[in-house]
Amino acid sequence: MKTDPFKEYIKASEPSKAIKGYAWSTAIGLQAVDGLKTSKYLIDKAIDNIEGKISIKEAQNLIDAYYEEKTEHSVDEERTEEADKVSARIAELLSETAFSFSPAEYISIHKKLFNGLYKYAGKIRDYNITKKEWVLDGASVTYGTASELKATLEYDFEQERNFSYKGLSMDETIHHLAVFVSRLWQIHIFGEGNTRTTAVFFIKYLRTLGFSVTNDIFAENSWYFRNSLVRANYTNIQNNVHETTKYLEIFLRNLLLNEKNELHNRSMHISGLWDDNLNFKDENSYIKEAELYNQSINSYIENKEMDIKNKKTYIDNIENNIKYVFSREIDSFSTKTLNHIQLLFDRFGYDEIFGRSLVMDLLGLKASASSRLLSNLLDVGIIKSVSGHGKGKYKFKNNI
Repeated sequence: MKTDPFKEYIKASEPSKAIKGYAWSTAIGLQAVDGLKTSKYLIDKAIDNIEGKISIKEAQNLIDAYYEEKTEHSVDEERTEEADKVSARIAELLSETAFSFSPAEYISIHKKLFNGLYKYAGKIRDYNITKKEWVLDGASVTYGTASELKATLEYDFEQERNFSYKGLSMDETIHHLAVFVSRLWQIHIFGEGNTRTTAVFFIKYLRTLGFSVTNDIFAENSWYFRNSLVRANYTNIQNNVHETTKYLEIFLRNLLLNEKNELHNRSMHISGLWDDNLNFKDENSYIKEAELYNQSINSYIENKEMDIKNKKTYIDNIENNIKYVFSREIDSFSTKTLNHIQLLFDRFGYDEIFGRSLVMDLLGLKASASSRLLSNLLDVGIIKSVSGHGKGKYKFKNNI
């Protein structure tokens, strides 16, 4: 097991280093909920920030520049890019004290984390979803209905805002917090990134309630956190499985009270193969455990292959669409640039006029990268300058 490079900072005597160390450690650990891993470059920049050599904004700019310089991106590299950029953004949010308990804040956090990475960053999904869960043996939680997401979110916030913790024991407080965060997560108002958004929001909310939340529980147990949210929202009466917050409450006791309860994902699996001490209940359980392990591995491989297949199809479609319209002009461009061109063309077509600011908003690029992209497109004749609408305005050139 790799040593956490941030542990020494979390335990540091200097408050500023401890706060930054916690923020970065938690930010990086949370990427595991979606099977993402950060790069060594991100770790190095994080340590530079903790040591005071660079600011958090400088760290983010360096990370953005690091990926802008890459001309080609494999699927794995794009996942690492997401992990690096989102980690830096989470670290910044967790280092800030500003917070508002509101649906708008919750949605804003999603937008800040995923802007430029997801085209639906900060937008409520308009379609229904299911997700196969290992802990549910392939079943899915019933997530919020697309048509009712906003109303459901507002209702949950209103209920929590009007709730009083006065007079509650710590056990009662932790139970209520578990119910609140599990219900918030179950709505799943975004297409992706719900768990990371919920975790960041929840940590900041806990601070307003007087909890310090400065240990490594999220950093080391983020997948357990997600699985405990799943178990808090799944019932199958026929199989004698009922929603329960007990696993989430154990997590919160470690987080908020610094208890040392053992957190094991397999203890939550609905198969019920293990007892409370994580021993197999009978001799057939060992065989079933092996089958479950093989199923999880096969499922992971199958999903990975599907992701790669979908990604390849998507890239092929981008290249074919752009090549059809602009033929020889795009031969020297990378797949990432082709993706940008396709997004711009889908948005503006031949008729609409655009400039650098619109490119920045649509693609999530910095000003320099947007200017460079526009210059390259102008050079090869894909776009043309437009007069009478202010400086630096363009349209796609109709070559058909």
